[in-house]
Amino acid sequence: MNDSRTTLASLITSAHHLTRIAAQATGDQTSPAVWRTLSILHADGPMRLGELAVASRVAQPTMSKLVANLAGDDYIRRIADVEDSRAWLIATTAKGQRALEAWRDRLADAAAPYFQGLTADEFDTLAKAARILQERTSLEAVAA
Repeated sequence: MNDSRTTLASLITSAHHLTRIAAQATGDQTSPAVWRTLSILHADGPMRLGELAVASRVAQPTMSKLVANLAGDDYIRRIADVEDSRAWLIATTAKGQRALEAWRDRLADAAAPYFQGLTADEFDTLAKAARILQERTSLEAVAA
């Protein structure tokens, strides 16, 4: 029987694999860093450039370039940091949110064939697992 560490490792690698094959199936040529950055901002809210670079696992100069491109596309905006008037926070725009939602819809459509034939119980199990993952990986859960 698998222990919890093995199960978690399998879940993480399977989710990564599913994301990769679904993203490839969409044919979209947008850098994964764009979607990762928008996803982080969507899930965690506005943050400073350095925090965003750490969360996205890229160097700060790389994130600076990515943020400049996203701002040029009107996917993100800079807002004043109320805790430090010298600093800026990065936040998604409505256009960025719509782009992220459209990307997630395309991913779901691309992943759908891998789940054809699941029973209602199996799909319910996936729905429960997705809900648990979302709850356990929220900022509130991590801070607790």
